[in-house]
Amino acid sequence: MLKNLVQNDKVAQKGSAIASVAVEYYQVPLAEVLSDAKHGDHTHFELILCRIRCHDGSEGVGYTYTGGKGGRAIFSLLEHELKPLLMGEDASCILDLWQKMQWHLHYVGRGGLVSFAISAVDIALWDIRCKQLNQPLWKVAGGHGNTTRCYAGGIDLNFSVDKLQSNVAGYLSRGFNAVKIKCGKPHYKEDVERVRAVRDVIGEATTFMVDANYSMTVEQAIRFGRAIEDQDISWFEEPTIPDDYKGFARIAESINIPLAMGENLHTIHEFGYAIEQAKLGFLQPDASNIGGITGWLQVANMALAANLPVCSHGMHELHVSLMASQPHAGFLEVHSFPIDQYTTHPIQLQGGLAVAPDIAGTGVVFDDNLLRPHQVKLI
Repeated sequence: MLKNLVQNDKVAQKGSAIASVAVEYYQVPLAEVLSDAKHGDHTHFELILCRIRCHDGSEGVGYTYTGGKGGRAIFSLLEHELKPLLMGEDASCILDLWQKMQWHLHYVGRGGLVSFAISAVDIALWDIRCKQLNQPLWKVAGGHGNTTRCYAGGIDLNFSVDKLQSNVAGYLSRGFNAVKIKCGKPHYKEDVERVRAVRDVIGEATTFMVDANYSMTVEQAIRFGRAIEDQDISWFEEPTIPDDYKGFARIAESINIPLAMGENLHTIHEFGYAIEQAKLGFLQPDASNIGGITGWLQVANMALAANLPVCSHGMHELHVSLMASQPHAGFLEVHSFPIDQYTTHPIQLQGGLAVAPDIAGTGVVFDDNLLRPHQVKLI
């Protein structure tokens, strides 16, 4: 796929020169407080939109998001650093622009916030490309199919056991056949109790994952992992800090549960180290912080070469199309941040599978009337 992208960029003769770049910042409230072990309480999420228009009239919308912190900095990077770089450039040269943006800010921000900002631009460029081809993203990105396995990913560490059980029962009633809960309580026995309580509700047939949000030491993760091995856990996500690849490997060697990570890896090089050293069972790139669709597809290719399933984190309204496009897709995370409540094509399930939108573009079309009350003017 990326090879074709390079070829398309090289043969582009006229292209579409970028005429304008508009950046918007939103603070979108959540219906209730959601908590995990390291990020703390979430009362809202930040949404940063990037609208690109070309001289030929073509337009694309890209975006990224945060759990409530850092959005203003991403807005500033887009408005003051990347917007001037993009003006007049050929929007069809996606990979070339991706590299240009990377090196433009590499010295001051390799990965991190810069990757979030690049993601918003890149997604807008892919939106333009798919619209010009009059094809949905799932076809342009790989074309394997238009459905993918998925799970409901809860942010629920602050829930009581009763509320946790009720919450996962709600997932089943909505048609999910796979669920994930947070762990990372002060004492691991609390987490064990919660895991067993959820398994009692969902039964043996439902796929079940746990996510510690890198809150544990290696030793704590091993102890907890061993304590829940009898609960048929499909993966243990981010047991310890994402930089400790060898710590992940020690955990993987000590328990009988596959490990997963990726949402906190913001460069393709970090994914390379993780594949080589961490002994993972699943990779979870997030197009909102790995450099957009271009970055996500690069990681997907790395996963394929390593014989690992590629999964996703967050922004399910976009990832559904990317996941469906790949032959080695694992599970799409349907996230607790309800971004798709503000789009015209919210997630749809059929027989437990998520269905990718069959419209030209990325499939993510924001309802401006719903979003507008949450916009914060920063300029």
